[in-house]
Amino acid sequence: MSDERRPSARFFATAAKGTEPLLRDELQELGLRRVRADRGGVHFGGELADAYRACLWSRIALRVLEPLADFPCADEDALYEGVKRVDWTRVLDARRTLAVRAACRSSRLTHTQYIAQRSKDAVVDQLRERLGERPSVDRQDPDVQLFVHLVKDHATVYLDYSGDSLHAHGFRAQQGAAPIKETLASALVRYSGWDRESPLVDPMCGSGTLLLEAGLWAARRAPGLARPDFGFERWADFDDTARATISRLRVEARDAAQPLTLSLIGSDTDSRALEAARANAEQAGLRVNLRLAPLTSAAPSADRGGLVVNPPYGERLERSSSLGQELATVLRRFSAYQRGLIVPRHFDLPLRADRFLMVFNGAIECELRRYDASATP
Repeated sequence: MSDERRPSARFFATAAKGTEPLLRDELQELGLRRVRADRGGVHFGGELADAYRACLWSRIALRVLEPLADFPCADEDALYEGVKRVDWTRVLDARRTLAVRAACRSSRLTHTQYIAQRSKDAVVDQLRERLGERPSVDRQDPDVQLFVHLVKDHATVYLDYSGDSLHAHGFRAQQGAAPIKETLASALVRYSGWDRESPLVDPMCGSGTLLLEAGLWAARRAPGLARPDFGFERWADFDDTARATISRLRVEARDAAQPLTLSLIGSDTDSRALEAARANAEQAGLRVNLRLAPLTSAAPSADRGGLVVNPPYGERLERSSSLGQELATVLRRFSAYQRGLIVPRHFDLPLRADRFLMVFNGAIECELRRYDASATP
């Protein structure tokens, strides 16, 4: 699978709704080209090595996809023929397994399970005609995973480079109640404006996800190094050239890692959550200063730094009517720090943010709120 065969591919990195601008900035910092944010993710162009690099290094992307076909799709016949026109022998043979997922919006074909089934039929029929054998379906752990996306009777067929979702960064030995995904945690840390050089504080740290994502970012630890493999490593055309490319990128990523010299400081009122945070920090190979303490006791220990907070949502938030005022007090106390928090959209906080960004934490509509250092309360 050499780059000479496909010199200018285009790719699409998916992201949680609202975090697309942050993923765009991240991919640009990775040196990727033709980067453009769009609904649900970020487009970029380049060679296969660029897709590999995004899989290995992105802290915000959920998946890295390659669009293989775009075509009008008003009915099931158009879907079947459009999918079948793609040369699936590039990635599949009878020894490999397949899974197809589908999504649709504003289209005449509305049943996602049926869309996935007809698309799978097209792939399997092509392989049977060309090779005399067909691949098996494995919905849990496929070698090749496809996504078919229909919008306004137009289909796009994607090949998934990632394999398992990229949101798992490999350090969670334990997790607390309602843990934030690592990708959204990274988005918040980036949005906060923290400089990756000064101390970072999380006074409601739970199982430590925000602190650990920040620490791994500051230490230049590629999140993809924790994975046993990516989806593209299981394809039929993953040849010696491709293997050498990802091996080189992994070596470069390991060489880029640096010792963490800054302080990560966390506190919480839940002792079990702190135990999980300690286990996760050990799993990540990071040193974190943790203590059992209420939010209101948090105080800055340096002239500058960062503060990030993911307060509890739902019933836990409703039971704490004073939380907004307590958070505002702590944010003012840390006025020399870059500060960021994620809260439900209508969370009442008596302190105006310098910036905010609408995002979704699962199904919950939230805001990332940023408070810049030395801003007037």
